[in-house]
Amino acid sequence: MDAPVFLTELLHARSPSGFETEAQVVWDRHVKPAADAYRNDALGNRLATLNPSGDPVLMLAGHMDELGLMITFVNKDGFLYFETIGGHDRTVISGRRVLIQTANGTVKGVTGKRAIHLMDESDRKKVPEIHEIWIDIGAKSKKEALARVAMGDVATYDHEFDHVFGSIAVARAFDDKVGAYIVGETLIRLSKQKKKLAAKIVAVATVQEEIGVRGATTSAYLADPHIAVAVDVGHATDHPDCDQRKYGETKLGGGPIICRGPNINPKIYDKLVKAAKKLKIPYQLEGASRPTGTDARAIQMGRGGVATGLVSVPLRYMHTPSEVVDLEDVERCVQLLVEFANSLEKGDYAHW
Repeated sequence: MDAPVFLTELLHARSPSGFETEAQVVWDRHVKPAADAYRNDALGNRLATLNPSGDPVLMLAGHMDELGLMITFVNKDGFLYFETIGGHDRTVISGRRVLIQTANGTVKGVTGKRAIHLMDESDRKKVPEIHEIWIDIGAKSKKEALARVAMGDVATYDHEFDHVFGSIAVARAFDDKVGAYIVGETLIRLSKQKKKLAAKIVAVATVQEEIGVRGATTSAYLADPHIAVAVDVGHATDHPDCDQRKYGETKLGGGPIICRGPNINPKIYDKLVKAAKKLKIPYQLEGASRPTGTDARAIQMGRGGVATGLVSVPLRYMHTPSEVVDLEDVERCVQLLVEFANSLEKGDYAHW
C-alpha cells in the first residue's frame, strides 16, 4: 500500500513542539485549497473551515508537533548539550544521527556517550542521564561550534519514513503527524463530496501537544465547537513485551481505536461506533478511566465544555525514532471521520 503524498510530506517535516514551521507549510499547501476559510493563530495552530454556516460545529484535531532536542550548552571542545522536548526514552537517544535546524540551514550531528568498553560493570547497568549525552557536530572548539549553531536551536532524529512490509510502515514521528494528516484529509474529502453537510467542520492541526496540549487549549477556544474528535496514536499492545492485563488488547491492522471514559462524551462514542459499523470497517475499543494524554483532554474542557471523542491509530514503539503503524488503519480512520461528520444533524450538540 502506497502512503499518501500529504502524509509522507508531513512525516518528512521536522516540527518539534514550538518549532512547527515545516509541518505548517505542508498542511497549508494541502488543506488550505479545500477550505472555505483558513487561519492561523498566535501559537501556530492551523484552522481550516468547511461549510461555515453549518450547525453543529465539529472540530477535528490532530497535533503536528513531535519530540525534539534543544541545544542549551556548548563546552570548550565544541560538544553540544541539550534538553529534551517532549517525553523521551533515554535508552534510545545515544548513537543517533540528528539534524539541527539553524538560522543558516541544517547542521548534521550524532548523539554520543561514553562507549561500553570504557564503562565498569556498574556503569553498564545504568541509563545515562540527559546531561551525560551530547551532540557531536565535528567542531573542534566552542567558538567553531557556536559559529554553526545557536542556543535554542532544535534537533530531530534523522530517521525517515519507509515501508516495512505490505501496509506496515515506519517513521520518526507518526505521533502525531498521522493525526494531523487524518483531520486534514477528512476535510479535503468532505469538500469534494456531493452530499450536503449539516455541520460546520473545523479541522485543526494543533501545536505543542507533546509539552502539555497547549495548542488544543487555545484552538478549542477559537473554534468554539459543539462537538470535537481528537485524533492521535494509541499503543498497539500486540508485541511480546506488553502485559495486556494492564494495557488492554489492541493491535496493528485492527482498525481505529475508539476510546471510552470520562474524557469521552457517551453520545459521541456511540456515533463513532455506529459509523464504523455502517462502513463495515474493523474497529477496536479502549477504556480510559481518567483524562487522556491527548488533545481530547484540553478540548473537552474548552469554554463551557465540548462533547468530545477520541480516535487513535494503533502504533508500536511510541516515542522512539522508529514508530510503526499499519497504513490501512490510517485510511480507515479517515473513512470513519468522513462518515461521522456526515451523520451529524442540525441542532444535535450531544448533550446528555
